[in-house]
Amino acid sequence: MVNLTKQLLLFLVFMLTLPLASWAGEAGHEHPAKDGKGPVILLVTFGTSVPSAQASFVNIEQQVKKAFPNTEIRWAYTSKIIRAKLAKEGQLIDSPEVAMAKLMDEGYAKVVMQSLHMIPGQEFHELYANGKLFGQMAGGFEQVMVAYPLLSSDESMDKMLQIVAAKIVPKERKPGEAVVLMGHGTHHPSDAVYSALMYKAQKLDANMYVGTVEGHPTFDEVKEALVKKGVKKAYLVPLMTVAGDHATNDMAGTEPESWKSQLTKAGIESVPVLKGLAEFDPIVELWLDNLKVAMAHLQ
Repeated sequence: MVNLTKQLLLFLVFMLTLPLASWAGEAGHEHPAKDGKGPVILLVTFGTSVPSAQASFVNIEQQVKKAFPNTEIRWAYTSKIIRAKLAKEGQLIDSPEVAMAKLMDEGYAKVVMQSLHMIPGQEFHELYANGKLFGQMAGGFEQVMVAYPLLSSDESMDKMLQIVAAKIVPKERKPGEAVVLMGHGTHHPSDAVYSALMYKAQKLDANMYVGTVEGHPTFDEVKEALVKKGVKKAYLVPLMTVAGDHATNDMAGTEPESWKSQLTKAGIESVPVLKGLAEFDPIVELWLDNLKVAMAHLQ
């Protein structure tokens, strides 16, 4: 596994990326809007085409409505592939840019874009940059705020892991059985979040591990650690907003390359927990904390 020194170095790199995407700086300046409607909340996520995974989005919207009952809520998906697939099925979802253009055309004065991504990676940075540009358009929005994704601070990582341990891992887990969290991973510097999470997970629970599909720590590193420790059973938990394609196929699928299949081959019984993190209210509260701060900064 990644050693302590490397963990801390990667975490430092991650923390240094945050000022580039600081939501606290206004992405706009004062100028007249068309009729001053708002504020409006734009919930932005990668998206999913898996019907069962929509439970996460339904829960998020319900919680946001409870927190801001008199505020308009809109949705946008960053994934062009997901939007195209859903369009073929008759479900039209806007990109963040199209959603913002529509809000501007409708005369909204103030917008808070809430990132529902897990980490402040490439998609979040692009969201921030584009939000800033919309805020600078003459005759458009008075103010555009971009609220942080889920794991954007040391404190949020600790809270998330504690919630997973207390609320998401099945109660029937016995001592010596492992928990493996599946993150997506990225080529963006924010991939360091997952290594930092591994360090924190191991401090919280020596049998809790973090692996990624496309980044670090790798699944092979996690599997090697489980085998070396002699673990016989592991609970697989998506470290993702929704239990979509990665969870159902890469993690819990029947194909030889899935995490479950590879662990079974290594003699480790695997129990997938096919629920996205956003299906759990305490996790959604962490996003809401970011949203509340951003809303409070609207002038």
